[in-house]
Amino acid sequence: MDAALWVAKTGLDAQQMRMDVISNNLANVNTTGFKRDRAVFEDLLYQNVKQAGGQTTNNTLSPTGLMLGTGVKVVATEKLHMQGNMINSQAPLDVAITGDGYFQIQMPDGTIAYSRDGSFKLSATGQVVTAMGYPLVPNIIIPNNASGLTIGADGAVSVELIAGQGNQNLGQLQIARFINPSGLKPIGNNLYEASQASGPVQLLQPGINGAGTLNQGSLEASNVNVVEEMVNMIETQRAYEINSKAISAVDDMLKFLNQNV
Repeated sequence: MDAALWVAKTGLDAQQMRMDVISNNLANVNTTGFKRDRAVFEDLLYQNVKQAGGQTTNNTLSPTGLMLGTGVKVVATEKLHMQGNMINSQAPLDVAITGDGYFQIQMPDGTIAYSRDGSFKLSATGQVVTAMGYPLVPNIIIPNNASGLTIGADGAVSVELIAGQGNQNLGQLQIARFINPSGLKPIGNNLYEASQASGPVQLLQPGINGAGTLNQGSLEASNVNVVEEMVNMIETQRAYEINSKAISAVDDMLKFLNQNV
């Protein structure tokens, strides 16, 4: 019975962790470019009381064994990188990626992070930056005499100059792709870091070799489905209650033994 208490306790811990994941998904339902998480469960080691296939007599084998499970654990939280819905903002510095890939963002320490959040701003020097002030890579600087900004689906960035001075090309945006996007490490601020699990980064022109295309004037919404998360929350709550009842049931059984045996 002590084993049953421990098994039910692991179930409580696992369901609590799943609820934490669901709560984070719901909290980020309005976060631009957010990708929802999913808790991944695994059963724990089994106690091998009786081996399957063991000799029962000289001529017969046991068709099944006696294996007692010891509970469950959450082994991973997996980012699901499906496309979110497109929001038409009509802001010239808002850019959404349609398809696979990430923007490159330069961090204060000089390293490169990656993001699906294309709600860019202008710094005091005209540099295109994130809401945290981190520069977009490659570096794009909008001149003071620009009257209109154009970001093509293929990543070409140009501006129309005032007073009929023509157009000026500012650079070419690239899309970063990874073999295993779920292996990217989320670091907050809508940013990810590459890891050994994600594989090396591949820098591609938008629309080429599987890279997504750019959509100016739009933002990618969170891919969290509120209805689905609410269903998952109810399911988690019920599983938590059942594990709690298992502990109560074992406690009642122990109480019965103490009082009657």
